Amino acid sequence: MSETWTISVGGRAYGPYTIDQMRAFHAEGRLAAHSLAARAGEEQFHPAGEDPELATLFPDAAPLPAPEIRAETPISPELPHKFGRDGDTDGERNRYVIISDMKSGSISALEEEIFNLGPAYRFMPQAWILTSDISLSSIRGGLIQKLGKLDTLFVVDTAHDKAAWFNFGPEADTKVRRLWSRAPEMPARKAG
Repeated sequence: MSETWTISVGGRAYGPYTIDQMRAFHAEGRLAAHSLAARAGEEQFHPAGEDPELATLFPDAAPLPAPEIRAETPISPELPHKFGRDGDTDGERNRYVIISDMKSGSISALEEEIFNLGPAYRFMPQAWILTSDISLSSIRGGLIQKLGKLDTLFVVDTAHDKAAWFNFGPEADTKVRRLWSRAPEMPARKAG
Protein backbone atom coordinates (compact mmCIF):
# COMPACT_ATOMS: atom_id res chain seq x y z
CA MET A 1 0.00 0.00 0.00
CA SER A 2 1.32 3.46 -0.86
CA GLU A 3 1.88 6.18 1.75
CA THR A 4 -1.17 8.23 2.76
CA TRP A 5 -1.72 11.35 4.88
CA THR A 6 -4.50 12.79 6.99
CA ILE A 7 -4.96 16.57 7.11
CA SER A 8 -6.21 18.52 10.14
CA VAL A 9 -8.47 21.46 9.24
CA GLY A 10 -10.17 23.45 11.96
CA GLY A 11 -9.70 20.63 14.47
CA ARG A 12 -11.20 17.97 12.19
CA ALA A 13 -9.21 15.24 10.46
CA TYR A 14 -9.74 14.54 6.74
CA GLY A 15 -8.30 11.74 4.64
CA PRO A 16 -6.50 9.55 4.06
CA TYR A 17 -5.06 11.10 0.91
CA THR A 18 -2.43 9.78 -1.50
CA ILE A 19 0.62 11.76 -2.61
CA ASP A 20 -1.16 12.55 -5.90
CA GLN A 21 -4.12 14.00 -3.99
CA MET A 22 -1.74 16.01 -1.77
CA ARG A 23 -0.04 17.39 -4.90
CA ALA A 24 -3.45 18.39 -6.26
CA PHE A 25 -4.34 20.15 -2.98
CA HIS A 26 -1.03 22.04 -3.17
CA ALA A 27 -1.68 23.05 -6.79
CA GLU A 28 -5.13 24.34 -5.78
CA GLY A 29 -3.63 26.38 -2.94
CA ARG A 30 -5.33 24.21 -0.32
CA LEU A 31 -2.11 22.70 1.11
CA ALA A 32 0.77 24.84 2.37
CA ALA A 33 4.00 24.08 4.20
CA HIS A 34 2.33 25.06 7.50
CA SER A 35 -0.77 22.88 6.89
CA LEU A 36 -1.08 20.14 9.49
CA ALA A 37 -0.69 16.60 8.19
CA ALA A 38 0.02 13.16 9.64
CA ARG A 39 1.20 10.02 7.86
CA ALA A 40 -0.93 6.89 8.15
CA GLY A 41 -0.43 5.44 11.62
CA GLU A 42 0.74 8.71 13.21
CA GLU A 43 -1.41 10.34 15.87
CA GLN A 44 0.31 13.75 16.02
CA PHE A 45 -0.13 16.28 13.22
CA HIS A 46 2.92 18.23 11.99
CA PRO A 47 3.39 21.00 9.42
CA ALA A 48 3.40 19.41 5.96
CA GLY A 49 6.74 21.08 5.20
CA GLU A 50 8.36 18.94 7.92
CA ASP A 51 7.37 15.70 6.21
CA PRO A 52 10.26 14.55 3.97
CA GLU A 53 8.02 13.58 1.05
CA LEU A 54 5.60 16.50 1.28
CA ALA A 55 8.41 19.04 1.77
CA THR A 56 9.30 18.60 -1.91
CA LEU A 57 6.02 20.36 -2.73
CA PHE A 58 7.24 23.54 -1.01
CA PRO A 59 10.73 24.35 -2.37
CA ASP A 60 10.25 28.11 -1.81
CA ALA A 61 8.62 27.80 1.62
CA ALA A 62 10.10 29.66 4.57
CA PRO A 63 12.05 27.44 6.95
CA LEU A 64 9.77 25.65 9.39
CA PRO A 65 8.57 25.88 12.11
CA ALA A 66 8.41 29.67 11.66
CA PRO A 67 4.69 30.52 11.66
CA GLU A 68 5.05 34.12 10.53
CA ILE A 69 5.51 35.60 7.08
CA ARG A 70 8.20 38.27 7.04
CA ALA A 71 8.30 40.97 4.44
CA GLU A 72 11.63 42.06 3.00
CA THR A 73 10.85 45.76 3.08
CA PRO A 74 10.75 47.99 6.16
CA ILE A 75 7.55 49.50 7.51
CA SER A 76 6.56 52.58 5.58
CA PRO A 77 3.31 54.56 5.61
CA GLU A 78 3.27 54.47 1.80
CA LEU A 79 3.50 50.66 1.62
CA PRO A 80 0.53 48.36 2.07
CA HIS A 81 0.13 46.76 5.45
CA LYS A 82 2.30 43.58 5.59
CA PHE A 83 1.74 40.61 7.84
CA GLY A 84 4.69 39.74 10.11
CA ARG A 85 6.92 42.44 8.67
CA ASP A 86 9.55 42.61 11.39
CA GLY A 87 11.78 40.00 13.01
CA ASP A 88 11.56 38.38 16.40
CA THR A 89 11.88 40.69 19.34
CA ASP A 90 13.55 38.66 22.10
CA GLY A 91 14.63 40.95 24.92
CA GLU A 92 12.01 43.63 24.23
CA ARG A 93 8.91 43.83 26.45
CA ASN A 94 5.88 43.00 24.29
CA ARG A 95 2.15 42.73 24.85
CA TYR A 96 0.36 39.65 23.55
CA VAL A 97 -3.24 38.54 23.26
CA ILE A 98 -3.55 34.75 23.40
CA ILE A 99 -6.75 32.94 22.43
CA SER A 100 -7.26 29.19 22.46
CA ASP A 101 -9.99 26.71 21.71
CA MET A 102 -9.35 23.63 23.81
CA LYS A 103 -11.29 20.58 22.64
CA SER A 104 -9.06 17.67 23.58
CA GLY A 105 -7.92 18.39 27.10
CA SER A 106 -7.64 20.61 30.11
CA ILE A 107 -6.84 24.26 29.76
CA SER A 108 -4.85 24.31 33.02
CA ALA A 109 -1.53 23.18 31.45
CA LEU A 110 -1.80 25.86 28.77
CA GLU A 111 -2.70 28.53 31.31
CA GLU A 112 0.19 27.51 33.59
CA GLU A 113 2.60 27.85 30.66
CA ILE A 114 1.20 31.30 29.80
CA PHE A 115 1.70 32.48 33.39
CA ASN A 116 5.28 31.12 33.29
CA LEU A 117 6.04 33.43 30.34
CA GLY A 118 5.38 36.66 32.23
CA PRO A 119 2.64 38.71 33.89
CA ALA A 120 -0.68 37.57 32.45
CA TYR A 121 -4.39 38.03 32.99
CA ARG A 122 -7.18 35.70 31.86
CA PHE A 123 -9.95 38.04 30.68
CA MET A 124 -12.22 35.41 29.08
CA PRO A 125 -12.52 31.64 29.56
CA GLN A 126 -9.86 30.89 26.93
CA ALA A 127 -8.22 34.29 26.33
CA TRP A 128 -5.29 36.00 28.05
CA ILE A 129 -3.26 39.19 27.93
CA LEU A 130 0.47 38.58 28.48
CA THR A 131 3.45 40.88 28.89
CA SER A 132 6.72 39.16 28.05
CA ASP A 133 10.15 39.73 26.55
CA ILE A 134 9.95 36.39 24.71
CA SER A 135 9.44 36.46 20.93
CA LEU A 136 6.14 35.63 19.25
CA SER A 137 7.49 32.48 17.59
CA SER A 138 9.00 31.27 20.89
CA ILE A 139 5.69 31.82 22.69
CA ARG A 140 3.79 29.94 19.99
CA GLY A 141 6.34 27.12 20.00
CA GLY A 142 6.12 26.73 23.77
CA LEU A 143 2.35 26.89 23.96
CA ILE A 144 1.64 24.36 21.21
CA GLN A 145 3.48 21.78 23.34
CA LYS A 146 0.51 22.02 25.73
CA LEU A 147 -2.12 21.48 23.02
CA GLY A 148 -3.74 18.34 21.68
CA LYS A 149 -4.36 17.62 18.02
CA LEU A 150 -7.88 19.13 18.14
CA ASP A 151 -6.90 22.33 19.97
CA THR A 152 -6.28 25.68 18.28
CA LEU A 153 -4.24 28.69 19.30
CA PHE A 154 -3.99 32.30 18.10
CA VAL A 155 -1.36 34.72 19.47
CA VAL A 156 -1.16 38.42 18.54
CA ASP A 157 1.90 40.59 19.23
CA THR A 158 0.07 43.89 19.65
CA ALA A 159 3.23 46.01 19.73
CA HIS A 160 4.49 44.77 16.35
CA ASP A 161 1.23 43.96 14.52
CA LYS A 162 2.17 40.29 14.12
CA ALA A 163 0.28 37.08 14.74
CA ALA A 164 0.99 33.38 14.91
CA TRP A 165 -1.43 30.49 15.15
CA PHE A 166 -1.68 26.73 15.32
CA ASN A 167 -4.03 24.10 13.89
CA PHE A 168 -6.34 26.36 11.89
CA GLY A 169 -6.30 24.41 8.64
CA PRO A 170 -5.55 25.60 5.11
CA GLU A 171 -8.74 27.54 4.39
CA ALA A 172 -8.83 29.52 7.65
CA ASP A 173 -5.08 30.06 7.49
CA THR A 174 -5.33 31.53 3.99
CA LYS A 175 -8.20 33.83 4.98
CA VAL A 176 -6.40 35.11 8.09
CA ARG A 177 -3.19 35.79 6.13
CA ARG A 178 -5.12 37.56 3.39
CA LEU A 179 -7.03 39.80 5.80
CA TRP A 180 -3.94 40.54 7.88
CA SER A 181 -1.91 41.64 4.87
CA ARG A 182 -4.48 43.96 3.26
CA ALA A 183 -4.13 47.71 3.54
CA PRO A 184 -6.84 49.15 5.78
CA GLU A 185 -9.81 50.30 3.73
CA MET A 186 -11.39 53.59 4.55
CA PRO A 187 -15.20 53.66 4.38
CA ALA A 188 -16.62 55.88 1.69
CA ARG A 189 -18.11 59.11 2.99
CA LYS A 190 -21.51 60.21 1.84
CA ALA A 191 -21.81 63.74 0.54
CA GLY A 192 -24.21 65.80 2.20
